[in-house]
Amino acid sequence: MATTNPISGQTSTAENAAANLLVMATAMPAEQLDGVLANLSEAFSADSLIVATQNEQPPSAPTTLRVITAPRSNATWMLRPGDFVHAYEIAREHDVRAVVMLGPNANSLSPLALRALAEAVLNASTDLAMPHYTLPPNTGFINSAILYPLTRALFAARVRFPLALDLALSMRMAERLAAAARRIGASSDDDTILWPVNEAVAAGFTVDEIDAGPRAVPQPAGIDVNAILALITGSLFGDIEAKAAAWQRPRRPPLMRRTSPDMLPAGSTADVARMVEAFRLANANLQEIWSLVLPPHSLVMLKRFSVVEPSAFRLPENLWARIVFDFLIAYRLRTINRGHLMGALIPLYLGWLASHINVTAAGTAAERHIEAVASAFELDKPYLVARWRWPDRFNA
Repeated sequence: MATTNPISGQTSTAENAAANLLVMATAMPAEQLDGVLANLSEAFSADSLIVATQNEQPPSAPTTLRVITAPRSNATWMLRPGDFVHAYEIAREHDVRAVVMLGPNANSLSPLALRALAEAVLNASTDLAMPHYTLPPNTGFINSAILYPLTRALFAARVRFPLALDLALSMRMAERLAAAARRIGASSDDDTILWPVNEAVAAGFTVDEIDAGPRAVPQPAGIDVNAILALITGSLFGDIEAKAAAWQRPRRPPLMRRTSPDMLPAGSTADVARMVEAFRLANANLQEIWSLVLPPHSLVMLKRFSVVEPSAFRLPENLWARIVFDFLIAYRLRTINRGHLMGALIPLYLGWLASHINVTAAGTAAERHIEAVASAFELDKPYLVARWRWPDRFNA
């Protein structure tokens, strides 16, 4: 059993050894960091890495690990722009070859997953390695409905979790993300989000996805799902707007590499009924706003679905793709206040979620349905490109 001692800015006996890897851990409870350090000690030789932790009063750690203190950010449930700046600066200072960044609850990642992420950028020509998590039911629906299919369609990147809590970077990828973070305000206290996959594709860097197994997902405190949807989707829309020149170029998506485990959402009939009722109320009360965003054909289809019984409610994949694309266009054109726009999307998302639960409850594997949604986004990308270039053409 390894002995332990308090972590400090002082290095261990490996002080002068050249490390290949920097592991940057965001602030997290002491017991979580204990687990991260134990897993790192099992996954890597002590002289191959440096661990930078944001904890103000770090707990004890294996004496063989070289641990330093990193500047603290206010990250609570995702990586912040400042984290990328600090990671790159520390990595450059210690002359490492690659960086692994770990978010809150990273102690739930196995040593095998940590090693696989690091090896992807250390031993292969990969600039950005993103984890493919195995998440429990009723988790990650915003990612499945919007983030994954939209990123896959526009940037031809089959990364299941484009806003992952952990990632591995080559040094040139770390430098790219640090520069992007500085541009958007690394010291900002707001909820600015950096999108690594989009940055990598825009730069022509290589992206790979690594099976990471189960992972505990931190839940943001004091913020509801509607606010999260508006925050994350609005941020992605803004990044897509900034990178329009990159995603409008034709790209060939990489081949599918895995079949994800089937996971059925544990939604109840009551849950679906409430979602469909919210959708119906919006259909009755938001027509004026929706008509500024959605073409007549979509409005007619939504009206038809508003009278369907909750248990039979289905939102076709191609209609959902068209809705998200039209909201993206409206975001770009500032058709209405962006805050109001995101609010008007929420009941439509609840309609998609009710539909997804019904589809999976009828026997379709959850991942199979999500892949069908992503395929619908890919097929409809020419519509988005046409409306982006000629926004006055409002297709019926």
